Amino acid sequence: MTVVASEPSGSQPEVRAAAGAVRGSREAGVAVFRGIPFAEPPVGSLRFAAPRPMRGWDGVRAAVSYGPPPPQGGHFGMDALAQDAEGDDWLTVNVWSPDPGSGAGLPVMVWIQGGAYTIGMSGLPEYDGGCLARDGGVVVVTFNYRVGLEGFGQVEGAPANRGLLDQVAALEWVRDNIRAFGGDPDRVTVFGQSAGAGSVATLLAMERAAGLFRRAVAQSVPGTFFSPELAADIATSCAAELGLRPTVADLSTVAPARLSAAGDSVGAKMAEWTDRWGQVAHRSIPFSPVVDGDALLVTPWRALADGAGRDVELLVGHTRDEQRLFTAIEGLLGQVTQEQAATALQVFGPGGQDGVRRYLDGFPDAGPEELYELVHSDWLFRMPSLHLAQAQADAGGRAHLYELTWSAPGMGGAFGACHGLDVPLVFGNLDRGQPAVLIGEEPSREAAALATRMRAAWTAFADHGDPGWPAYDTEQRLVQLFDTRPAVTPYPEETSRRIWQDHTFPVLPLIGP
Repeated sequence: MTVVASEPSGSQPEVRAAAGAVRGSREAGVAVFRGIPFAEPPVGSLRFAAPRPMRGWDGVRAAVSYGPPPPQGGHFGMDALAQDAEGDDWLTVNVWSPDPGSGAGLPVMVWIQGGAYTIGMSGLPEYDGGCLARDGGVVVVTFNYRVGLEGFGQVEGAPANRGLLDQVAALEWVRDNIRAFGGDPDRVTVFGQSAGAGSVATLLAMERAAGLFRRAVAQSVPGTFFSPELAADIATSCAAELGLRPTVADLSTVAPARLSAAGDSVGAKMAEWTDRWGQVAHRSIPFSPVVDGDALLVTPWRALADGAGRDVELLVGHTRDEQRLFTAIEGLLGQVTQEQAATALQVFGPGGQDGVRRYLDGFPDAGPEELYELVHSDWLFRMPSLHLAQAQADAGGRAHLYELTWSAPGMGGAFGACHGLDVPLVFGNLDRGQPAVLIGEEPSREAAALATRMRAAWTAFADHGDPGWPAYDTEQRLVQLFDTRPAVTPYPEETSRRIWQDHTFPVLPLIGP
């Protein structure tokens, strides 16, 4: 493969990669290429199939606009954004490079966005990689992958985890093409948040992803991994919304927007299925990676404990108040009752009634809302993230752990250090996109300084594997706290750690008849 780059008239950077030439733009000193296909559109005969390599094209392809996002659930108006976009090139990459085509061999950071495996698109303004590439001297890559039923529904006749297979295909594109954009294919770091962090953890466990990245950053790892039986039962309910079966033959005839709407409909009434679907029904989580025995053999915690990621350096962490964002979205700030707290402790605490007792004993002064938020935060994000670092360290691998404890100033500080606050800080996009509501209309010097520190840590880790604080071990348990005054301390959530120390985050089963 020949890869070259040039700067034609008008300062429009041009790169020739495997499938053909692309012409991007130059923005604030960074070369930007948007909407480059890394796989054939997964429509028609390819719908619900594993991604197929993109065929080449003649001439020079314009790469100045994001590709259309994949079909989306309706949360935060994402479905409207997807439906308004033209075309079916759902699987595209975007590249920001300080120095394309020069053979610079820069570190590469490949972002996987979150969205509960149900929504998510790389074209959101908060994921613009310009600041990160320019300030950090790295090549930044973002991409789309299939979500919802298209990407994670258990469809008969189709491979499971199609969204994850899309991610592997995007990383293969990076391996084969990124040198043309100034990046080093041997210094690739994957980083992601929420479902993106769950994807990063899953890629660590997937044999077919081995060798595609050298380092990994997982920000707020969700602990939900489905059994095939649970995933199939949820998909059956989604298909039933349309009077169909969860098969390729039936669902491939359905318009993508209708299929996404069916997934939303089931997600909205999952509370009716708690006796069958268990914890995920209480949280309305209809999609997650499936431990299918093919693409994914075991959960990430099991895989890392067995040494799967020993050769990959890991940076992992969470925010202090993960649940606060969801409490606000649900309209429960200041409204959580004793009964709601008791139910949350019973459902999500480890060991049922024993978990309830541990929380009550461990946090004797906590009121209903604090207990409610603690157990939700621990179950879904905080303890899965901690246990990923512990599994890596126990297997002899290297892991660095952090916690974001800085409280978001937006809405009078009501959000605390909530889920998602790390995203604008890492990207440096403090005044754009949905997370901007957390930072406030006028980002403070304090916010800008914290963003600079986090961005420097992430890019240093991508460059040479050291974010600036000691690796985590199970004796000292040192953690970097990101706040107005950063500090390295023993892991601060010690009570929660002890409550969850024997939990294994198993595959979630179908529990009803």
